[in-house]
Amino acid sequence: MTLYRLIRKAVLPCLLCFGAGAYAQTWPSRPITLVVPFGPGSTDILARTLTPRVSAALGQPMVVDNRPGATGNIGSRYVARSAADGYTILLGTSAAQAVNPSLYASLGYDPLADLAPIILVASVPNVLIVNPKLPIHSVADLVAAAKARPDALNYSSNGAGSSQHIAAALFESITGVRMMHVPYKGSTEGIVAVARGDVDIMFANLPPALPLITDGRVRPLAVTTPQRIPAFPQLPTVAESGAPGFEATLWFAIYAPAGAPPEIVQRLNREFAAALADPAIHDKLLAQGYVVHGGTPQNLAAYLRSESVKWARVVKESGAKVE
Repeated sequence: MTLYRLIRKAVLPCLLCFGAGAYAQTWPSRPITLVVPFGPGSTDILARTLTPRVSAALGQPMVVDNRPGATGNIGSRYVARSAADGYTILLGTSAAQAVNPSLYASLGYDPLADLAPIILVASVPNVLIVNPKLPIHSVADLVAAAKARPDALNYSSNGAGSSQHIAAALFESITGVRMMHVPYKGSTEGIVAVARGDVDIMFANLPPALPLITDGRVRPLAVTTPQRIPAFPQLPTVAESGAPGFEATLWFAIYAPAGAPPEIVQRLNREFAAALADPAIHDKLLAQGYVVHGGTPQNLAAYLRSESVKWARVVKESGAKVE
C-alpha cells in the first residue's frame, strides 16, 4: 500500500466522523469537474450529453475536463489522487478501470481501492468497420485476407489497451489472424483514418462511427455484442460470422475519489440516474447507439469486480500487451 493510500485510510474516517454530514448538506457550493480520460469519442459525447441536466439539478456548473493519455490512466489517476470532496469526479470506462490493470505493470492507482463507484451509466457496442475501397464485405472476407497476408492488414484504435485494441486482439486470438496495430490519440481520429484509407479496419465505438457509416465513408461488417442490435438489425455479430464466443463492448461509469462522503455519492447517483431517465436524454443516447443502464453504487462495485476478472482472462488468452 502506498504512503498516499495509508494517509488517506488513516485520515478520511476522522473526516467522515467529524463534520462530513454537515459538509454534504452544503455541497455543492462551487463548480464540479467531470474528468473524461479520453479525447473526442464515445466517452466525451456521453459526458457532454449528461452534464447540462445534472448541472441544472445540482445548481452548480459541471465542467467537462478532457485529460487523455495512456488509455485513460492519466485522467483516472488524477481523479483517484484528488480530494475526496465531491468536486472532482470521473467518467471511467471498462478499458480504463477493468482492462488496464491487466495490461500495465503499474497504473499509479488501484481502480478497486482508490475510486468510489457511483453509477453505471451506459454501454456501447463496437462495430467492425473497413475502408469501403477494400474488397472486404464480411468477417469471412477479412479473415481470408488477413490469413493470406499475415501482418499486411492494419487496424486503428484509441491507444494500447483501449476497447478497440482489446477487441482486435481478441479477434486475432479467436480467428488465428495477425494484423498490425496503429494506435491513435482518440476514437474519432482512428475512425477517420479508416475512412481516409490510412488504416484498413477498426473495431470502433458505435456513436462516433455512426455518422461515417451513414455517409458511406466506412463500411460496417459486424457488431461485437452477443446479439444483433436494434440500430443495425441487418448487421451480424462477429461471433455468428466466424469468431464463436467473441464479445467486446465498452461501458461507462461515474466514480469519485475513494472516501467521498456517502451523502454526496448518493446525491450524484440520484442526479445521474434522473438524467438517464429523462426521455429527451434517454432517447438521444439510444439514437446514438448507447445502451442506457443505471443502478446503485453497490451494483457498480460488484460489476467492476466481475469485469476485472473477465478481462484479466481475456488479456491473458489474447496475449495483448501495451506497446
